[in-house]
Amino acid sequence: PVEQWVAKFARIYTPIVMVLAILIAAVPTLVFGGAWDYWFYNALVLLVIACPCALVISTPVSIVASLTSAARAGVLIKGGAYVEAPGRTTALAMDKTGTITMGEPEVAAVHPLGGASARDLMSVAAGLEARSSHPLARAILARAEADSIAVSAADDTRTVPGRGLEGRSGGRSVWLGSDRFAKEKGFDGIIPKELRDRIEGAGSTLVAVGDETGVTGVLELRDRIRPDAKGIVARLHAQGVKTIVMLTGDNERTARAVAAEVGIDEVRAELLPEDKVTAIEELVARHDMVAMIGDGVNDAPAMARANYAIAMGAVGSDAAIETADIALMTDDIGRVPWLIGHSRRTMGIIRQNIGISLATKALFVGLTVLGMASMWGAIAADVGVSLVVVANALRLLNGHRTDARPSGGKPAARPVSDGVLAPGH
Repeated sequence: PVEQWVAKFARIYTPIVMVLAILIAAVPTLVFGGAWDYWFYNALVLLVIACPCALVISTPVSIVASLTSAARAGVLIKGGAYVEAPGRTTALAMDKTGTITMGEPEVAAVHPLGGASARDLMSVAAGLEARSSHPLARAILARAEADSIAVSAADDTRTVPGRGLEGRSGGRSVWLGSDRFAKEKGFDGIIPKELRDRIEGAGSTLVAVGDETGVTGVLELRDRIRPDAKGIVARLHAQGVKTIVMLTGDNERTARAVAAEVGIDEVRAELLPEDKVTAIEELVARHDMVAMIGDGVNDAPAMARANYAIAMGAVGSDAAIETADIALMTDDIGRVPWLIGHSRRTMGIIRQNIGISLATKALFVGLTVLGMASMWGAIAADVGVSLVVVANALRLLNGHRTDARPSGGKPAARPVSDGVLAPGH
């Protein structure tokens, strides 16, 4: 937007300068009898000094330097428009798994039901997740490997967005997913309430496994909150981000525990992908600039509806990275406060460059009208201001050295994880 403003300004500014040059050459000679060669010379001086070179390049050179600095810092920004947006962020929505949490869950416990064995339960779960690379899938496969369970990939596997997976194994239909998925399949009430309360009370996630006959068992998955998450949220608030919202498919109890731990303002839990889109649309209606951070397929539709989106690049799904306008290549949400600060610093330097350009032009236009400027002075000023603008913009190249990691964040003792095991969640 600021570059477009400069372009519009230049389209108005240039004809005005041309007219003013003609007036300087003609009026003193025709009206006051001045020397033609003297005032024609001054008109040429005006054209040289008024040439908007420094003004026009003030934004592009700053944006290029800003993009380069961000890339060095592990933040890939897909264009100049998204350099400007973070500095105006007023609301930030983020996924939980892999964003607020470490994204390295583990199967903490296996709870067979209805006479099934723990090995059979893990065999079915690992078979459904055999072709997935999602962190939650890797946790299940790692547990199967640790228990020396042979994994045979299930056939006809299908992702049910926001709920889980289903397929066929050993000639029967099998499925895996959230408690909601079990209820939708008509198996509500099979999981003992005391087991559910114990798992959720520990900050873990309940993952149901079953077949066409019912729920055959429950997996308890845990993840850890990022040690610096609380400090990062505090810094975002200090930077003027008024509302920070967590959007997750996990259960309400676990989600609120995580939010309270890190200081998040609002929680939207047990969401399907379309629910996340609705939540983002509500935020966009209430706030001037809304960002969404996510890493999975289920996040991509919501990311597309935000004013701009940030992907956790290294662990994110292709859909999330493709949809996002900015990717954090280090999976470090500590880069988000850095990004906001970097955006504001970039816009500050652009405003400085525009101010320097216009002030210098105004000064020499005044001197030219008074007949006090020379061609050599005009050339030196024009080239000099252009060099000053470029040098000022290049200061942004040092911005990647700033360590934006907040201090004071304490590792959280509460283990958490997300509640949907669909690939790319």
